[in-house]
Amino acid sequence: MTKQLLLLFTLLFTTFSFSQQDGYWDKDRSTTKEINVSARDRIVIKTEDLPLGTTEIVYRITLLDENQQLASSLVSVLKSIPDPTGISQGSAGAVFVLSKISGDDKCTYAIFSTDKLATEYKDSGKTLESCLIQNEPLSKDAKRLSVDKSSCLNGNSSVLWFGFESKNWIMKQKIVLEVVPWVDKKLSRGWSVDNRKSIIDQCKTSNLAQKMTNSDNFCVCVLGKIQDKYKFQEFQKLLPMERSKVFKDAGDVCLSETNTSPTVSADLRKEASLLIKNGKYGAAIEKLAVIINNGKATVLDYNAIGSCYLLTKQYGKSLKYLKDGEKLDDTELLIQLNLAHAYLLSDNYKEAKKIYKKYQNQNVTDSLSWIQKTEQDFKVFQKAGIQNQDFERVLKLLKE
Repeated sequence: MTKQLLLLFTLLFTTFSFSQQDGYWDKDRSTTKEINVSARDRIVIKTEDLPLGTTEIVYRITLLDENQQLASSLVSVLKSIPDPTGISQGSAGAVFVLSKISGDDKCTYAIFSTDKLATEYKDSGKTLESCLIQNEPLSKDAKRLSVDKSSCLNGNSSVLWFGFESKNWIMKQKIVLEVVPWVDKKLSRGWSVDNRKSIIDQCKTSNLAQKMTNSDNFCVCVLGKIQDKYKFQEFQKLLPMERSKVFKDAGDVCLSETNTSPTVSADLRKEASLLIKNGKYGAAIEKLAVIINNGKATVLDYNAIGSCYLLTKQYGKSLKYLKDGEKLDDTELLIQLNLAHAYLLSDNYKEAKKIYKKYQNQNVTDSLSWIQKTEQDFKVFQKAGIQNQDFERVLKLLKE
């Protein structure tokens, strides 16, 4: 037996050394109860409240003779096992080896997830709706229950009820119940699946998220920032204006991160381009403004927003953004042509003429001449209800 124990503790130490600590055995909220049960009687034992984030429990049941004492508590045994995975890999033997003491008495037991079911069991012995049942009488038992494999931990209750039935015909028996919860560190912060989904759904209703073709990555990033900073209960207690600021700050950080912003910017450009084709220039401005305000804009983004401002007759704003784009690349002729349009529509024919004449013999793209693009733009302006007596004057100027 000594060799067995030495081998066992070596295994436990090795497991502890290499495992990742994603949670902990909560010894402070464990259950240890010792109860005497009369012959042929049934009793129910309620556990202590299981802490938020409980994903596993290990329990041990030991029946002792009148003067027997446990050799080691379950808590002390589990201190040597770093996580529930260690138990499933064989270290569960520790729970049995180190609880080698038990009496001759035997009992059956069942576990219930509601007080009502436990009361019915005590009154009638009914076990059909129990989440676990042990019909074979025994003097000791130990098991691990997990959220993904046992209905006992279904999240609807923070306590469990253990029902015992004595199999002694004459003498009373002493039952020791020990229950130790394993608490997942992340889940202990209250971020259940439903709670995380509620934050993502809320994020998707934000103005910024609605401007994106696919806001999933963005909202997952926002959720992560909020999770890192707050427990769910803490976040819920914030005032509405405080929560709004938290969302905004998290969104700003997520947009600035390199692993998120390129995708967001690409989505916004695609949407803006589609809106421009459909003549929805105001909506396109909103999407392009997000890219620019985030510091991710290219010269073509400035050109696009400048063009949209022209088509919505906001000539001053158009000049501002076109000049900002010119600073990025003054050789981009699409920017230069829109600058000429902006001056023309702002009744500054003199400045417009300089630009129109300067590039009249060049192409704005590999296949579109400056003159052809000018003609196209004037038609677009007229279709948008923008008339100017100098349109024809400029076209004649370009053909001289």
